[in-house]
Amino acid sequence: MTDPSLAQAQAPSPATTGVMVILTVKAGITREQIMAVMPDEIRQTAQLYLNGKVREWYSRSDGRGAVFVLDAKNDAEAHAIMDGLPLARQDLIEHEYIAVGPLMPLRLLMAKP
Repeated sequence: MTDPSLAQAQAPSPATTGVMVILTVKAGITREQIMAVMPDEIRQTAQLYLNGKVREWYSRSDGRGAVFVLDAKNDAEAHAIMDGLPLARQDLIEHEYIAVGPLMPLRLLMAKP
């Protein structure tokens, strides 16, 4: 039997087709601080959507921020997109970036028997 860690190390990584960005309001930031910036944040985010940079956007159920799926080929491109928005420029939020791609196990369906 093969070592699972070896198999995982040899598996090709998926091509990045987007970047998921999890936004979280920083500790100590008040709702009033966020709401003062939201009109500009919403307008600029909507423009990114219309420009094809934001594929999907969601509110977090815990009320602490949002989740975006960006049309970006890597984390650096996603950073450039998100860092230009008002909440980020005013240092009110933190971002977590996760590159995503096609679900790798689906390749097993394409393998020849």
